[in-house]
Amino acid sequence: MSCRIALPETGQHREPYDHDLLNKFAGKVPVKFIASYLYFKKGGIVQKLIHHIKYKRRKEVAKELAIWYGNQLTMECKHIGNIDLIIAVPLHKDRFKQRGYNQSEWIADGLAEALHIPTHNNILFRTSFQESQTHKNRLERWENVMSVFSVENSDLVRGKNVMLVDDVLTTGATLESCARELIKFGCKSISVLTLAVTGR
Repeated sequence: MSCRIALPETGQHREPYDHDLLNKFAGKVPVKFIASYLYFKKGGIVQKLIHHIKYKRRKEVAKELAIWYGNQLTMECKHIGNIDLIIAVPLHKDRFKQRGYNQSEWIADGLAEALHIPTHNNILFRTSFQESQTHKNRLERWENVMSVFSVENSDLVRGKNVMLVDDVLTTGATLESCARELIKFGCKSISVLTLAVTGR
């Protein structure tokens, strides 16, 4: 419990919402709602958690954190009641083979369990293997993920309010590319939830 108390929670899901986050997508793709659970600071506890989740096979930590966040959202965020479907940002199949799992899917599963909203991993796919985004600037990140996602089983998103889920929100380039593809196939609205956000 003491570890949980020490987590730097953002509180962004509570009204009034943080419009600085929405501005990351303004004029690019229409995002209805966006929030992150924790602040990501270089050298901080959240960076260590994310590192263990992604590279030390501690995927169950991602799910547990997502359940904690989902329980907060259930009690404190009216917007969640409008969501029909949760979709995790996908990994390319080669990256999935390297890592053995997609950490964003574990986050989505935790949220789905807490929020009682279905999640699907057979809709959004990454079509090309991209190098890491970690050390890229905004333009480089966008160029790195431009047109690398595709939608299959589009009937599952048509007319639906979709929640896109990822581990860390930095520039928003990856989420923007995913959202653009889902909207192209008839998604009614896009919301975004991430485990952490940089920039504090």
